[in-house]
Parts: sequence; structure tokens; C-alpha cells
Amino acid sequence: MTEIDDVDHRLLRMLREDGRRTFSEMAPEVGLSVAAVKRRVDRLRDSGVITGFTIQIDHAKLGRAVEAFVEITYTGSTPVGEIVRTAYRAPEVQAVHTIAGAPDALVQVRVRDIAHLQQVIDGLRRTGHVTGTKTLMVLGSWTRN
Repeated sequence: MTEIDDVDHRLLRMLREDGRRTFSEMAPEVGLSVAAVKRRVDRLRDSGVITGFTIQIDHAKLGRAVEAFVEITYTGSTPVGEIVRTAYRAPEVQAVHTIAGAPDALVQVRVRDIAHLQQVIDGLRRTGHVTGTKTLMVLGSWTRN
């Protein structure tokens, strides 16, 4: 486990808010030199705390305004790899989380509308290994930065 102090946490929070933020922008906010900020970020990357940099997308502007999570229950003998493969066949699937207990997986999907959501769910159900689904519509989302 990597030792992380308050400055590291502040740097991580700033990078979560904007992964393109420069060391020069972050340095005055944490009271360090640009070189010191770079060393800290490099250390966080080298230790595996920072695993990559991503972007945030407005899915509504791409025609995928509806977000839902689908709980999926599979037959008892379905291997985890098969669960992930069958769920990821649908391009609307954003993430697959295998979980303990029932259900077996929580699948995040983004679709155009309710009719499109129904098509995606029907496709997930037709895999042959699925014994049940439950869909949870997202009304709003908040993330911790």
C-alpha cells in the first residue's frame, strides 16, 4: 500500500476534476513547486495509484440520454468470463460488475430511449444463461471528486 498524504489527496482530487490540468496549475493550489508536483504525480503513477487519465462524456449529446443498471441472474454454473462476454456483446453496455450474492452481475447501459432499453434487455435475456433481470433507471448521478 502506498503512503498518501493530504497533498497527494488534493492532487488526486484536482486530476479527477480535470485530468488535463497541468502541473503549473496545480502547484500554487498545493503550495509546491512545479517540479515537486510532477515528482508526486509520477510517484502516484509509478506506484499504480493513478492508473490512467480519462474524459467525461455528455452521453445525451451523443443520443444516449437514458442510463440504467440491469441486475442479471445467470444459471449457477455460468463462469465469470462468460458473464462478462455475454454482457459486453451489446454495444450499449458501458460496464459490467460481477457481484457477490444474487444477482450475479450489475450491468450499466446507455440507450436512446425506453424502447431501445427494452431491446437491449431482451438481447441480454436471450443469451441462454440468463435466468432473470431487474432494471433500475437512473434519474440523476453524482460522483465524489
